[in-house]
Amino acid sequence: MALALGLGKKRVRRVMKKYGIKPYKRKARWRKRRDERRLPAPFANEIKNQCPLAPNYAWAGDFTYLPFKGKFLYLATFMDLFTREIVGWHIAKTHTKNLVMQAFLDGLVNRRFRKPTYLHTDQGVEYTSQGYTQLVQAFGIQISMSKKSSPWENGYQESFYNNFKTDLGLEFDRFQDEGQFMEAIHQTLYSYNHRRIHTTLKMPPATFHARYLHSVSPKRGA
Repeated sequence: MALALGLGKKRVRRVMKKYGIKPYKRKARWRKRRDERRLPAPFANEIKNQCPLAPNYAWAGDFTYLPFKGKFLYLATFMDLFTREIVGWHIAKTHTKNLVMQAFLDGLVNRRFRKPTYLHTDQGVEYTSQGYTQLVQAFGIQISMSKKSSPWENGYQESFYNNFKTDLGLEFDRFQDEGQFMEAIHQTLYSYNHRRIHTTLKMPPATFHARYLHSVSPKRGA
């Protein structure tokens, strides 16, 4: 809020305290209990202690559930860890390997098939499935996975979904039908990439990406 208003954090806190404004308290992260009982996958965390210095070095993927009128929709996303953009996503009524595979393919299309070096996820059954791993490896991409029961090893996506659900406004039950809900999901994803100020980047992810590309492009007259 302070970044968006161009004000100091202390001033924002004083105003919130004066008018009794409290921040929204996020709910606990959804646990994939089925995955906790499975044997570890044969893929190590290849991006641990690494810091991407350019786009498409590492993408991180995850999915979450979105409650709607007693049912669920599932959203899978892939994030470029350098630009923090959501490069690919897919929405479905079930969380199968097809959900995450379609999100991955969407990312490739959106990035004009500039594939990442590493593709990092947790050890969910969707990501350890033969269909998903064979698809990723067919593109020559190295698979990276967090250790079991170690959500902090995919903290970028964990943080994104926490903020995304708040921005979507799920707690207000404000959507009349599924079509309106789906449209709001896409609008919130677009807003995250193009309008929402990222606290680490100090600007929207798409703006950060554009500035990076401008900085490395050949100068006119050079």
